[in-house]
Amino acid sequence: MGQWLDSITGWLTLNPEWLAVAVFIVACVECLAIAGLIVPGTVLLFAIAALAGSGALSLSETLLLGFLGGLLGDGVSYYLGRHFHQNIRRLPGLRHHPEWMNGAETYFHKYGIASLLVGRFIGPLRPMLPMVAGMCDMPFPRFAIVSLVAAAGWSVAYLLPGWATGAAFRLPLPEGFWPEAGVVAACIAVVVGLSLNSSLRGHRRATLWIGCASLTMLIALFIGYPHLNDFDQGLSALVQEHRSPWLDEVMVRITQLGEFKKMFVASAVFTGLLLVARQWRHAVFVGATLAGAAVINTGTKLFFARGRPEILTDPLTSFSMPSGHASGAFAFFLALAVLAGRGQPIRLRLTWMLLGCIPAAFIALSRVYLGAHWPTDILAGTLLAMTVCAFSLGVSQYRSPLPAMPQKAWWLLLPALVAVLSFIALTGTPHALLRYAY
Repeated sequence: MGQWLDSITGWLTLNPEWLAVAVFIVACVECLAIAGLIVPGTVLLFAIAALAGSGALSLSETLLLGFLGGLLGDGVSYYLGRHFHQNIRRLPGLRHHPEWMNGAETYFHKYGIASLLVGRFIGPLRPMLPMVAGMCDMPFPRFAIVSLVAAAGWSVAYLLPGWATGAAFRLPLPEGFWPEAGVVAACIAVVVGLSLNSSLRGHRRATLWIGCASLTMLIALFIGYPHLNDFDQGLSALVQEHRSPWLDEVMVRITQLGEFKKMFVASAVFTGLLLVARQWRHAVFVGATLAGAAVINTGTKLFFARGRPEILTDPLTSFSMPSGHASGAFAFFLALAVLAGRGQPIRLRLTWMLLGCIPAAFIALSRVYLGAHWPTDILAGTLLAMTVCAFSLGVSQYRSPLPAMPQKAWWLLLPALVAVLSFIALTGTPHALLRYAY
């Protein structure tokens, strides 16, 4: 595969005018039934995105092309399933590998719409689930809405890392940037690896281990952040170079979701609805996670008193580390993801956690984009939320595992939270834009 990948990337390096087409086609193939299981699209997407980030394509163009390509792959797969129905099993590839279809079909029947959202981030399921949805006659408008949401999150998760890597190599970054970035990446990999390993192996104290690992890295970051100055400066410069007026407005709307007063309202609604639904243990877990993250964040921020980047036209008076937006957003969405994963297999619970991290990461990264926080502020806020969430869950499950919530509780909870978060995001932008102008 290495030689094949080198030949493609080498040709695209000599012919950058074809990069846009390549991003679209590879994203489409990665989401296309059967083909997505055969072609190593994930590796190829990263390599092509890195070439795009080297100056050939802007971030918005890269993400848009990946998004549209993924939608086309979904649409073709859905059409195949809708057209052939059960005869789809006779197609080349599926005829000799019935397990590909059987696994996706079982997953779809068990989780319905949620399978299309979660399965988007599970390699073997991603190209097969849209075809199964068509085969099972899922109404197209419903499929299209779910596909739009899933494709948006997927394009960011799969293309942004590669594009950022290519852009970072292009810019004249501080001398110590790459060694410091390597240390940060290695520490994150250790925490994630320990978390995944303990969870997948089903260790009885996996939650406690995750909390301890997050806390250890958080303490190390509090001690060592002055030695990560080149990393902070370099990454902030990389982000600021790619600001644009339309993206400013988008990021301001996103960042409003993490503001303390608005997050407090959303958290109160979250906890209150659980109490109304008589989900007492779940309410205690969510309340402890959200309140604990807020209180500890305030205390540590005052203790470290770290100044913000000198980018804002209207500088904020509070200190920056750890980021309150990051800790609040990750505490909120991780708690929601924990509840969504109760009563489900380990791998599906981990996938829900991944999905919960996506909106939280958008809120957190918006602070770096707008120049309100350093990257290490964001990392500290994320680790703080992970630590509090893990320990809160561990205490909640001291005597017995936290049970799954009934479906009627979810029908009460989700529409209300979506309405509250949408209202927050859509209000108050003009004044906020003046603060974050550059």
